[in-house]
Amino acid sequence: MFARSALIAALLSATTASVSAMMVQEWQPTPSGTTAELRGLSVVSDKVAWASGAKGTVLRTVDGATWQAMQVPDADKIDFRDIHAIDAKTAIVMGAGPGAASRIYRTDDGGRSWRLMTTNQVAEGFWDAMAFWDKDNGILFGDPVKGSFQVYTTSDGGASWREVAAKGLEAMPSEGAFAASGTCLTVAGTRDAWIATGGGANSRVFHSADRGKTWRAASTPIPAGAPARGVFSVAFLNPKEGFAAGGDYKETRMAGINGAVTADGGATWTPVAVQPAGYMSVVVPVPGAPRALVAGGLAGSGYSRDGGKSWTELDRTPLNTVGFANPSAGWAVGPKGLVMKFIGPALNAR
Repeated sequence: MFARSALIAALLSATTASVSAMMVQEWQPTPSGTTAELRGLSVVSDKVAWASGAKGTVLRTVDGATWQAMQVPDADKIDFRDIHAIDAKTAIVMGAGPGAASRIYRTDDGGRSWRLMTTNQVAEGFWDAMAFWDKDNGILFGDPVKGSFQVYTTSDGGASWREVAAKGLEAMPSEGAFAASGTCLTVAGTRDAWIATGGGANSRVFHSADRGKTWRAASTPIPAGAPARGVFSVAFLNPKEGFAAGGDYKETRMAGINGAVTADGGATWTPVAVQPAGYMSVVVPVPGAPRALVAGGLAGSGYSRDGGKSWTELDRTPLNTVGFANPSAGWAVGPKGLVMKFIGPALNAR
């Protein structure tokens, strides 16, 4: 009797362990063809994605498996911190840096040729991120100039950008944004936009409901007060429910509040501890899984299936940004040309 019970228990334990092993989400390293630091990522589908990084580097996959590395001509000194892809042939890439080092290029032929669309004409300016409501209409944002954050909009797919005389974007002393993953700016619906900041006395998220004309700021519980601390990324599941992620990029494993959740469009924020503990440079929603989010940074990566209220550790590999096409197809990019593919199971699986 006891031997039989022990055998049954052992079989049940083995089965449980097997099922648990099958349910572990993980990333699979993929050759990228570059050693450049990668910070921008835009996922079009489970086959098509673009990435960008230092030294004028752009990557593209059109089969979901292999990546082609390329360099934008005359941009070898430009750090491409953000990229927005429309399809397999069309992408817009943003350089981040002082003055004219902040610039926008566009390709319409899969990267064979690139056109310089615009450069930052303000010497003390520094662009941080861009986002698009649709293929034509987008928004671009940069660090404070004369005490206020810069905001530009486009209505022609990035061919031209107009600076917005925005109200409500006054910066606190030492406040700025982090061009760490192209996700310190995000949009939802057809008019809403949010930007995330740090460095000042408080970390903040600014919200606009009119495509960047007027903004309202709200403090978050993610610690700031130092140049390396604050909110690095913000994502919204819909115009009301969102999540902010951050920390301290100089203390990548430091425990503490590295996330915050909102249910009122960013007017108020509640602290959340993302797993693994430490610095998170990105948080993104997962298309096709209405409540799923993935966060990542140099501390590793984690996921939530309940809109950011609770988190499960995914991996400890340091990364800069992530993006998903659906609950079972996504990528991550990071230091030294790192590219990883998400190999499941699906993030909406229970």
